[in-house]
Amino acid sequence: MLAYTAVIPAFNAERTIEDCLNSVLGQGCLPREIIVVDDGSNDRTVAIVDAVASRGSPAPIRLLQQPNQGPGRATSVGIRAAGSPVIATLDADDLWLPQKMERQLAILTNQATVALVGSWSRQFHHDQPDDGRGECRPGLLRSTISFRRDVFDMVGEIVDPPGRCGEMVDWLARLREQGHVVVEIEEVLTLRRITPGSLTHQRQEVQAMGFLAVAHRAMLRRRQALGLAPTTMQAPPDRGPDC
Repeated sequence: MLAYTAVIPAFNAERTIEDCLNSVLGQGCLPREIIVVDDGSNDRTVAIVDAVASRGSPAPIRLLQQPNQGPGRATSVGIRAAGSPVIATLDADDLWLPQKMERQLAILTNQATVALVGSWSRQFHHDQPDDGRGECRPGLLRSTISFRRDVFDMVGEIVDPPGRCGEMVDWLARLREQGHVVVEIEEVLTLRRITPGSLTHQRQEVQAMGFLAVAHRAMLRRRQALGLAPTTMQAPPDRGPDC
């Protein structure tokens, strides 16, 4: 199996980061390393990561810290610091099921043309343990994907749109536009935590601003690829409240 690094961007994740780390450490195929990028937290996130790392973790945990810049930038910083041929990203409030990485690494190891592997996810609420009855969804998300490290170099940085929503949509769109092969396993391998106040529960107008910026960038790339003049439509301003 190819070696992988787990990259976890975290901002004020004291309620969930330990469970998140434990789900990585509970994989049937352990990572070469876990990189947590603290994105300017002002709670106990850093202390909890340090405590987990110091208790004799079966995989080394590395903590990087930066001023608050957004989940896209934090994810990119972690990927740049990774030393494995495969990267698996995970939001600090989500969980991997134990077989997640073994299933995805098998595809990346045996199918050299595949650049990225995703899976389905199932939702559960923060104060309630997963009972297997939450909504199951297909779709490529930060928490469901594993990809080759050199693909990141080709696609480029994960860029935070206004409101810091939609950065993975933008990055995955650029990956597909470059023609990279993507496989999605039709099986739930990730649990998505629904937490009031998290990115999942931010205000709709902030979400709309971010996704409009992502759509505008995609349109500009398509026009450039077709040799058309840039559109006169103005992009949304690159500002907005944090999610």
